[in-house]
Amino acid sequence: MNSSTIINIQKYSIHDGPGIRTTVFFKGCPLKCWWCHNPETQNPRHEIMFFEERCTGCGICAKRCPQNAISIKEGHSVVDEEKCILCGKCTDFCPNTAKEYVGRDVTVSELMKEIMKDEVFYDESGGGATFSGGEPLIHIEFLNEILKKCKEKGIHTTIDTSGCVPWENLEQILDKVDLFLYDIKLMDNEKHIKYIGSENTNILENLKKLSDNGCRIFVRMPIIAGVNDDDDNINSAIEFLSHINAEQINLLPYHKMGMDKYRRLKMTYKLTGMEKPSEKSIEEIADRFKRFGMKIKIGG
Repeated sequence: MNSSTIINIQKYSIHDGPGIRTTVFFKGCPLKCWWCHNPETQNPRHEIMFFEERCTGCGICAKRCPQNAISIKEGHSVVDEEKCILCGKCTDFCPNTAKEYVGRDVTVSELMKEIMKDEVFYDESGGGATFSGGEPLIHIEFLNEILKKCKEKGIHTTIDTSGCVPWENLEQILDKVDLFLYDIKLMDNEKHIKYIGSENTNILENLKKLSDNGCRIFVRMPIIAGVNDDDDNINSAIEFLSHINAEQINLLPYHKMGMDKYRRLKMTYKLTGMEKPSEKSIEEIADRFKRFGMKIKIGG
């Protein structure tokens, strides 16, 4: 595969693996987590994010749209979704940055060039490149190629994954990945379907296989009050993870930082924004994991 779609290349990242890293966010995800703070990564297609509060109704976007898909109503830009082809012309000419084009296609060589710009920081800090999303493993052909290039250059590689992919996708990159950041969200399958949008069977099976293959793993577990902080879920997670060779467990307290993005993408945010667990609750959950000999880090 010559190109793939990303939303961002984040430089000097310190929370996506060891050292200073360049994190690449791919577009497209098989999951629809209710608390996703990057909803712009869910759809694999390019999108246009609309900041209504910035729009002055000047009409420049309507004049520039080659499909005549934009009109001005009640002082704001309104898009006819059936006519819009997501060309992004409206974002190029908006004087108030009220429209933002989400998604750009990059080739392996282009992406590798960006990664290599910070090689000196990787060497000095023990960092490298992290591939996140969305879900990077749905871009498996492209991902395989970029991982090969990184290993040829001696760059440490990390994959941030939900694990909701065929095992074959993981299997073909095992020898090119130094660290997996692996998300575990809910242990009950019915709740997983409700809040995540898919079953969790293959997610748990894939994690077990990574462990059996001796892969280096950090498990990441978001904690959302009223959703997955109950005793049943925590006890089930501890039981399952006690059989997984994970180097550490990261507990990630819920935050609502991405809430406004849903409105800008015409998506529905299904939580209330009040699901942040208390510090006491997080500490208690951490202590429960620690009693089973697991290394716990809150955040990161």
